[in-house]
Amino acid sequence: MKKLVVLGGGESGVGTALLAKEKGYKVFVSDKGPIKEKYKEVLIHNEIEWEDQTHSEDKILDADVVMKSPGIPDKVALIKKIRAKGITVVSEIEFASMFTSATVVGITGSNGKTTTASLTHHILKQEIEVGLAGNIGDSFAKQVLEENHPNYVLEISSFQLDDIIDFKPHIAVITNITPDHLDRYDYQFENYIKSKFRIAENQTKDDYLIYDADDEVVVNHLKNHPVQSTLLPFSLEKVIENGAYLDKDNIKLTIDKKQFIMPTANLTLEGKHNVKNAMAASTVAHLLKIRKQTIRESLENFQGVEHRLEHVLKINKVQYINDSKATNVNATYFALESMDAPTVWIVGGVDKGNNYEELFPFVNEKVKAIICLGVDNEKLMSTFGNMVDVIIETQYMSEAVKIAYKVADSGDNVLLSPACASFDLFENYEDRGRQFKNAVRNL
Repeated sequence: MKKLVVLGGGESGVGTALLAKEKGYKVFVSDKGPIKEKYKEVLIHNEIEWEDQTHSEDKILDADVVMKSPGIPDKVALIKKIRAKGITVVSEIEFASMFTSATVVGITGSNGKTTTASLTHHILKQEIEVGLAGNIGDSFAKQVLEENHPNYVLEISSFQLDDIIDFKPHIAVITNITPDHLDRYDYQFENYIKSKFRIAENQTKDDYLIYDADDEVVVNHLKNHPVQSTLLPFSLEKVIENGAYLDKDNIKLTIDKKQFIMPTANLTLEGKHNVKNAMAASTVAHLLKIRKQTIRESLENFQGVEHRLEHVLKINKVQYINDSKATNVNATYFALESMDAPTVWIVGGVDKGNNYEELFPFVNEKVKAIICLGVDNEKLMSTFGNMVDVIIETQYMSEAVKIAYKVADSGDNVLLSPACASFDLFENYEDRGRQFKNAVRNL
């Protein structure tokens, strides 16, 4: 009987444990922190051995296979010991993919992957049976066990791709690549790029790679490290023969001489970056033989993702927008780019070595006031202090929203788009977004 040790008792860990038990593995779940009650109950109910607040090394090093949570970096001593012993380390998507013959659409990128994955799933589910997993919703492993869909859309992070061996999506999407999480990649951007491209490393010419042809990082990497897959780029700037591009105000998509045209005016999602997300999703849908009419209707009625440029309320003709999911500078770039009115910008949190320069033109043009919401706001204050008339710092969401309410005039936007991680003041970006929405509703 093969022994599987699962490191991390969260959604992906517990899902993997359940699938492994069903497939005849002897399973042990170990989490250095506390395991949430709801997950403990599942483990106990399924008679799976577990521990939390500790790692029993002798038990862990006795494994045949280790599935590690994407949150655990490779530089942790325990992981080094596991690898030194020659024990195979896999991610949840690698493990779960061994037990399904489903058609997999894998979506990665620094930004836009949640929206693109949700939008793709929204289109596909109109006509085919399809699961949505990875970084979203129920774990992939749990869905393979319980629902066994014939198709999956997976939102995949670079951390999950770091621990794949044979995983191969039939259709891969790279939305874009900008510096993010560099603390996990020895501050080498190149390492992070390679990690993202692992999504295509096992693909053959019968598989597809959909990517942003306007992203120099992606294009250059493809030039120097060609892949086997059939390439289907999308672009707002170039004419694309096989793939998607913007022609005046229409998305034009061509695959094998078959064309699909959609006016961008009909998209529910605003902003240039969402035109790209729509192009990527439409390309996937087209490959999976979804009817053009269905693709159009789905793009017209998609409601967007919570905490991603989410319009919360209009109060005294001021629009409050929750973009808490913007945990890096590039995401905030898209948010500021799509603002069409003077904006009060709430920013800050845990800085991942951010360079704010690309935001300067938008800040000069659109931002009337900045509210810094973090434990340490010094870098933001010194970077933007001279650019706006009003810059204020606070450590409370309720206060940030009250200040914004005072500063904003009729017709303005108040935008929470932090460009930073949330862990200094909040549990996660969802908690930050919910606190923002509650504070707005309490005005």
